[in-house]
Amino acid sequence: MNPYLVVNPTSGGGRTGKTFPEMRKAIERALGTCDVGETKRAGHAVELAQAAAEKGHELVVAVGGDGTFSDVVDGVLRAKGTGAKSSGAEVALIGQGTGGDFRKTLELEHRLDGYLEAITSGKKRGLDVGRFRYQTRAGETRDRHFVNILSCGLGGLVDQYVAGASRMLGGTAAYFGASVRGLLAVQKGRLRCELSLAGKAETHVLHTYVLAICNGRFFGAGMHVAPMADPTDGVFEVIALESTSKLAFALASGRIYSAKHMATATHLRCDKIRVTLENEDAGPFLLDVDGEPLGALPVDVELVRSAVTLRG
Repeated sequence: MNPYLVVNPTSGGGRTGKTFPEMRKAIERALGTCDVGETKRAGHAVELAQAAAEKGHELVVAVGGDGTFSDVVDGVLRAKGTGAKSSGAEVALIGQGTGGDFRKTLELEHRLDGYLEAITSGKKRGLDVGRFRYQTRAGETRDRHFVNILSCGLGGLVDQYVAGASRMLGGTAAYFGASVRGLLAVQKGRLRCELSLAGKAETHVLHTYVLAICNGRFFGAGMHVAPMADPTDGVFEVIALESTSKLAFALASGRIYSAKHMATATHLRCDKIRVTLENEDAGPFLLDVDGEPLGALPVDVELVRSAVTLRG
């Protein structure tokens, strides 16, 4: 069947919706005739990707940001879980988001022709994916997948504030304002981390404003939080900044862009982890999943080795 494009027209500050008609011409010159689905709401990309895989499309392409790609992977894996005939559907990325964090880990050139060359190159790689169970704000238990980074604490709070910010502020101003507001509001969490790697279990209690479970290397539009992460090696890199104060945390956070924070960060490795909040007065400790707000602790995470095949 034709490749299926899941297009998020609001990605890149709405630029994708305006430029996609011209983009489509170039995409179809490279990939042939494509079927297209445009997202209409949060989570719609999951539904579109799952439906495409279940119908038999062998390639599902995310045209959008990290959140769109994450949704596409989740949808393809949901189709696989139903035993659909296209359980082997492959994925690809044409990055159109403002941050492009996972694209940096994948070392994909940020140009349309660069993405298309990668997709048509014949190169394929199996990507590890995180499968996790979490609590919604309504207290419901849900399951989901992520491809880049799942964090809890400040990031989830910032996501919530950005989502509620006025569109008139613009993306950069809204994110800056939300970050300042989040740092003032966030409380230090006492996080109980029960983790294991290759069956060897250990427990750590970390005192931090943010904990990141990393499959990829970057988050927050270029923060180099886990420079050692590799989404093909079967291991999560868990990073926490255990600062003594909010001022110390803010200073340490500034060093993340150059990865100098690793000199003082707590670094753990695992393929399974359960994180719970021991001091409830610091809650809710919200989740940031591939740049999108999604529920709160507790969370159970498991790495699925080579869960999807990426073209490029």
